[in-house]
Amino acid sequence: MAIRIDGKAISAQIKDELKEKVAAYRQQGVEITLAVIQVGNDPASSVYVGNKKKACEYIGIRSLAYELPEETSRKELLDLIAELNGRADVNGILVQLPLPKHLNEEEVLLAISPLKDVDGFHPVNVGNLSIGRKGFVSCTPAGVIELLKRTGIEMEGKECVVLGRSNIVGKPMSMLMLRENATVTVCHSRTKNLKEITKRADILIVAIGKPCFVTADYVKPGAAVIDVGIHRNEDNKLCGDVAFAQVEPVAGAITPVPGGVGPMTIAMLMKNCVESVNLQKS
Repeated sequence: MAIRIDGKAISAQIKDELKEKVAAYRQQGVEITLAVIQVGNDPASSVYVGNKKKACEYIGIRSLAYELPEETSRKELLDLIAELNGRADVNGILVQLPLPKHLNEEEVLLAISPLKDVDGFHPVNVGNLSIGRKGFVSCTPAGVIELLKRTGIEMEGKECVVLGRSNIVGKPMSMLMLRENATVTVCHSRTKNLKEITKRADILIVAIGKPCFVTADYVKPGAAVIDVGIHRNEDNKLCGDVAFAQVEPVAGAITPVPGGVGPMTIAMLMKNCVESVNLQKS
């Protein structure tokens, strides 16, 4: 039976480490501040924003909440971001996605200073990652690396398959695995002979956005399987991109949904906020 990788426990460990760092900064007179902007009241976004505020409170990061009405104009939003970019007392800026349809997400994310882009979505930070320079790393892929490291799963020299090529998970994930000296293959909806490729993987990272897509016949016995997906099935229960009950007996290690990758995303966002202090000094 596979080791269940406990994202809740690992994220709690990271938050406790960060809490100590924030307390040490505070003794030096440094207060870390995250500004969170939410436009409209999408219920899922409100839950995520609430979780981020709770994490800030626990770690000791000051959070500024900007809850803007659905009809907020492009100019109002961009003016607010420009103001926060210029504020010396704000270390991180986060715009909760999705935005209402009349606002251009790409334009809004580009408006955030790369030095305050704690989500790691700005092209400057993506570019820094691809050439190995310092910068903010997208939180979910960074969380996957921490899960693997803290579970003692060796990445160096291992065959890793990333299923999915999104800008938020698949692409940065492949670059982070390369940084850890894994041999990386990226698969996607047009990949031929998908099962043959995924069955070679020592580490299979699934971020394809299809509920329970990966079944036991995609998995090499003993592989580490990381499930980034989150959905609700026909019984309204949370599930991932991996058919957990089928894959668990074959895998060597596996993340559950919920309680696997999910908690790590917020933990790594908090880590980016704490690291912003040094990035902004240099």
